[in-house]
Amino acid sequence: MTTSLITGATAGLGAAFVRRLAGDGHDLVLVARNGERLEEAAAEVRGRYGVAVEVLAADLSTPDGIAAVETRLKDPERPVDVLVNNAGFGNRAPFLQAPVEDELTMLTVHCEAVLRLTYAATGAMRERGRGFVVNVASVAAFFPRGTYAASKAWVVRFTEGAARELAGSGVRLMALCPGFVHTEFHQRAGMDTSGLPSWAWLDADKVVAAAIRDLARGRAVCVPDVRYKTAVTLGRLAPTGAFGRLTTGLGRRFGPR
Repeated sequence: MTTSLITGATAGLGAAFVRRLAGDGHDLVLVARNGERLEEAAAEVRGRYGVAVEVLAADLSTPDGIAAVETRLKDPERPVDVLVNNAGFGNRAPFLQAPVEDELTMLTVHCEAVLRLTYAATGAMRERGRGFVVNVASVAAFFPRGTYAASKAWVVRFTEGAARELAGSGVRLMALCPGFVHTEFHQRAGMDTSGLPSWAWLDADKVVAAAIRDLARGRAVCVPDVRYKTAVTLGRLAPTGAFGRLTTGLGRRFGPR
């Protein structure tokens, strides 16, 4: 039986990964901060899909929370075949207006936790000769705009590098870079998205379906939807200053992913 561990599993893209992987018959380990929400989500998944579901309440902004998930990933008696590093958050305020403590917490969740959990998972996976890791980043990674974008850019580059180093081992890694997705993400961050056009929004289940397809194809980076693929291509070709001014203006209103 295949077992998948998903962080940030109770909402948004994390919940969409839960639905897809449970529907594919995977047993699950659900990780999030809120133990009550985890238990509710686990009960729903067990009842709907008939798979085994374990819950692990852990705050990935803390050393103890990261260590708890590392320990689970390294357990040789209960191997994890798929890791989805989805936990994350956004700050509404731009740099120098957000408390530096919030910026450092973001780096812990988006960078330190992703590195340590990927390290723990792929070490065990390489020994078994198989496994998959999806690190959720954002299209913001390709545009210069604050700590959120910078942290997601790190996720992309880190994942690409680790994927190259583990090529041929049976372990695949991929960075998922969605655009605006219908989730709780922006509401939790207090971001105003009322002016964002309807065509800019993506469906969480479709984003996950695209991620699964690209992971099976062996791609190290997935940008779901042709609209965002085009935006990323233009962003890479355009002068940094031009896109920096554009994305800064948009980012202050709409926020990241």
